[in-house]
Amino acid sequence: MAEFWADWGALAYLAAACWAFFEGETFVLLASAAGRATGLIDPWILMFAVWGGSFLGDQLWFTLGQRYGAKAVRKIPGAERRLTQAMNILERYGALFVLTFRFAYGIRNVAAAACGVAGMPRLRFMMLNFVAAGIWAAAFVGAGWFAVAWLGEKNTFYALGAIGFGVILFLVVKLIRQRRNRALVAAE
Repeated sequence: MAEFWADWGALAYLAAACWAFFEGETFVLLASAAGRATGLIDPWILMFAVWGGSFLGDQLWFTLGQRYGAKAVRKIPGAERRLTQAMNILERYGALFVLTFRFAYGIRNVAAAACGVAGMPRLRFMMLNFVAAGIWAAAFVGAGWFAVAWLGEKNTFYALGAIGFGVILFLVVKLIRQRRNRALVAAE
């Protein structure tokens, strides 16, 4: 990560914004941790870059949901179930949902689309999304920055490796369960 910043300079912040446009928690954590460890990455510039990218990405998904409705979201594999979940949570929690959905793994993009599908006013979503993107950016940049300060560089490396291994293990177990469930359904 530090090499990426050293090679690309200011363009690396643009890459961070583009990454946050789609998702980006892991990238932001790693970039922030690398910034603390090497001094090559300014946490303030990183935070504002990913804030903007995250905000714009969710504005796009909101607009797609508003313009094309649930039909378009249903064309994305697996998104229909997540759209239903997001709509149910939105109906129950409203503004609080918009402020927090980017912290729930796997529903960020469809959650913004769900707000559009549900008919949330554009200005209301835009204001809530702007605040939420700022909270998200500050939280993940801060977490990466202070993790290195708390754990030290070496222990942070081990912690990130353990987290990465855990994520891979989780995904493998999930894949095995999905295949097993499909086999059971096919056998019936």
